[in-house]
Amino acid sequence: MEQVPLKVNETPTSQQSLTAETYLGAGLGLKAEHLDDILAMPMAEETGTSNRLWFEVHTENYFVAGGPRLNYLRSIRENYDLSFHGVGGSLGYDHQSMPEHIKQVKALIDEFQPALVSEHAVWSRSGGAYFADLMPLPRTQDALQSLVEGIDRYQSGIGRRILIENPSNYLDFTSEMDEPQFLVEAAHRSGCGLLIDINNLYISSKNTGIDAEKYLSQIPADLVGEIHMAGHDPDPELGQALLIDSHAADIETPVWDLLAYALSLFGHKPVLIERDANIPPFAELMNERATAQGYLDQYRSHATLSNAFQKEAR
Repeated sequence: MEQVPLKVNETPTSQQSLTAETYLGAGLGLKAEHLDDILAMPMAEETGTSNRLWFEVHTENYFVAGGPRLNYLRSIRENYDLSFHGVGGSLGYDHQSMPEHIKQVKALIDEFQPALVSEHAVWSRSGGAYFADLMPLPRTQDALQSLVEGIDRYQSGIGRRILIENPSNYLDFTSEMDEPQFLVEAAHRSGCGLLIDINNLYISSKNTGIDAEKYLSQIPADLVGEIHMAGHDPDPELGQALLIDSHAADIETPVWDLLAYALSLFGHKPVLIERDANIPPFAELMNERATAQGYLDQYRSHATLSNAFQKEAR
């Protein structure tokens, strides 16, 4: 059956997600430890159209009827753009439980109007049981079709275009297509976009031998709506032979280098700094955010200079 891209990207709220890359700069994952620090920050005057600070939350953490958690999020939303990043959608498999899950996601989207909405291109449910993990899909035609169906259900349910994130790979396995082809085809069939997690890609390159730069070169820039950056740790027993996507450490230099390469291919995209364990003081995360914003500003300066030279040459 021919796959027809969804038309949800024609709605006003999803148009916001399509243009977010033009005004969002580097953002941070929102952590409870930092809420008071954030609310105490003076509002900075906007000095440009592509450096705005924003915050991302794991959507499922706000599946509550009320209370201080939602009230804090409302206070943050008054001053900052939000991104909703799901971790429990299981887009790739076992979609029977999706309607109730999507209903809760949509209620949050309707209230908070996030600039971006994303999920993982993985599976985490089977036989009705939920596994608290983000497991890569076998890159087969059957798995691709299941992923597309999951994305279609999700997008139709929330009335928004979403971004899907590339997984961390710890083992190599036989596949019918490589990962960029798999994700790009899923995006083309469903009408979704892509969230490129640079740390996931770096980990996969070290764990399974993926060529990270070749991988990025196969991703169309117009499909990319967001970039994630995070730290990783070596496995306690295997060391550097197996890297773990811990989100518990500072971002290492090779991952920053890969971000620079990605920006040279994709152009300016919102970049998120993730930290989910071993949480440092807010000021330290703001320093990492400043580094990411520096990469974005540097890319924009180079792009502006290049455009000026091109105009003079005409």
